[in-house]
Amino acid sequence: MTEPTSGVAKQELDDFLRTADKLTLDDRRLLVQQALVLIEQNYVHLPLKAAMHAVNPVQRLRLLAVRLSRQTPQTMGPEWRFHAELSEIFHAVRDLHTNYLLPQPFSGRIAFLPYLIEEHYDGERRHYVITRTLQGFSALGFGPGVEVTHWNGIPIDRAVEINASRFAGSNPAARHARGLQSITIRPLRVHVPPDESWVVLTYVGQDGIRRELSESWRVGENLPPFVNADELSVAATAQGLDLGADEISRALKLLYVPEAVTPHESLGGAELAAEPAEAGADVPTSMPGFFRARSVVTPSGTFGHIRVFSFSVNDPDAFVREFVRLIGLLPQNGLILDVRDNGGGHIFASEFLLQTLTPRPIVPEPTQFITTNLNLRICRQHQENPTEQIDLGPWCPSMEQALETGAVYSGAFSITPAGGANAIGQQYFGPVVLITNALCYSATDIFAAGFQDHKIGKILGTDDNTGAGGANVWTHELLKLLLELPSPAPETPYKPLPGGAGMRVSIRRTLRVHDLAGTPVEDLGVVPDFRHRMTRRDVLQGNEDLLAKAGEILSGQPVRRLDVQVSAAQVTLTTALVDRADLYLDGRPAASVDVKQQVTTVPAPGAGTAHVIRVEGFQGGELVASRTILRP
Repeated sequence: MTEPTSGVAKQELDDFLRTADKLTLDDRRLLVQQALVLIEQNYVHLPLKAAMHAVNPVQRLRLLAVRLSRQTPQTMGPEWRFHAELSEIFHAVRDLHTNYLLPQPFSGRIAFLPYLIEEHYDGERRHYVITRTLQGFSALGFGPGVEVTHWNGIPIDRAVEINASRFAGSNPAARHARGLQSITIRPLRVHVPPDESWVVLTYVGQDGIRRELSESWRVGENLPPFVNADELSVAATAQGLDLGADEISRALKLLYVPEAVTPHESLGGAELAAEPAEAGADVPTSMPGFFRARSVVTPSGTFGHIRVFSFSVNDPDAFVREFVRLIGLLPQNGLILDVRDNGGGHIFASEFLLQTLTPRPIVPEPTQFITTNLNLRICRQHQENPTEQIDLGPWCPSMEQALETGAVYSGAFSITPAGGANAIGQQYFGPVVLITNALCYSATDIFAAGFQDHKIGKILGTDDNTGAGGANVWTHELLKLLLELPSPAPETPYKPLPGGAGMRVSIRRTLRVHDLAGTPVEDLGVVPDFRHRMTRRDVLQGNEDLLAKAGEILSGQPVRRLDVQVSAAQVTLTTALVDRADLYLDGRPAASVDVKQQVTTVPAPGAGTAHVIRVEGFQGGELVASRTILRP
């Protein structure tokens, strides 16, 4: 066996844990008290979780506080046991937005094994195979493609389910996916360290011989996030992120795809190619940590494929601009939009993206607070947007009224500004299929729900539904800041947390729109239109069968066109599969014409001076395409 040569600084798990025992008894009592504040007074899903999962986290925290009150520094027990119990209370609500974040030295560290395991199906039978190993790691008969049969003597399928029961997936598909994901890599910020110091893996080698491989857990530094969720910013207050998935995504880049690691959110793009992608080729991107765009050849034709790894950006407008640039260089006859494993991020970024794929106006998902006195205090403090970072004014009247009516939730208002969600309009006119799995969470759940609610295209899922995380998440530090700015509120319940510990909580729940208006995303998720079970070729040969299925869905769907050229007194339209066009100049109707040929000239006095030119294309009376041109 040879050791990996990854550039990640690492140490054995046992050596690391010897440095991790620093919290005093008073520190532990404070952490439990602050957890009670968040769960009892801020947590928007508390009634839902109590009903759906028969849990009572408030009572469990009270019992833990009582036990800690009876302990002394001599009898309080090891720190790892306290972390495990507090983490378990948070995990019990099955909400990946609501976390206890471990203090130093766990923060920023990952525990990992030198290989990845993924699953595929052969009919109804599930198999587990090695898909990646760390650079330089090798063992006899071991490598991508070998089948794993047991984990520490436990059949691997059972081991995954045992592991899944420890983590907070909102539904069975999400729990299973997280049980598998965390079996080889765990961010110690949100997961307690593995119980075992090493793992004995039983596998059938490439030569057909059954062997065992014993490997110790390693601990190393992870890449830092681009967004600081503890500071008062638009990106932090509009956060919809599964922190565990985001930590794992960054760790996987660091360990297995180091070429995608960048020190900045967006790189200089002046030197990037502007030519359309050739069949089978990638399009270079200025945001390699967020996108991979390419042209893929399937049995049903050649289509565009763009993978969106994360929405966790500070600048959602730049994110959308790069997405638009990339899809413009891909085949225009059909787009495969792949958001698998995307844990979310900036809610603006996810909902701003929807407009680029549809002619219909986007209605951002509305959100609600749970009506407590503490949430009302926060809303009052930011009712007039005094910091210019967050405006909570729309929620205040219903929160005030709830004190009289006893309403559980506030009124519902969107976090994403409707203007931004409709600012640039449709940019891609071919059919689109969205690929999801059970690791899609938070802002990605919101994106998938919006994609389905606005009837943009079909959803192809590799699991029965998405991760079902429907909320805006705020950290304990951000909540503390919101009561301190612009001027400190008296008697704040939020106290500084010891040792670099942290907490996060679902603060505003999201609701579906249109046909499913009012339905919460949390715990329900988004059910795909088509289901594809991952095959061996998928996990080992670049998703060949999955992309073939997506191409099959795209093939035969209409490919429309609506190009617009503007001169001083007329607008020229180049169209396909459009029989009527309506023209608006600066929001006012200017013309409506029947389209009978590919190129149509529309007289439009004043077009040359209009700032916003919008053309809506119809077929059979249905809006099927739109083009918006913005000019200074």
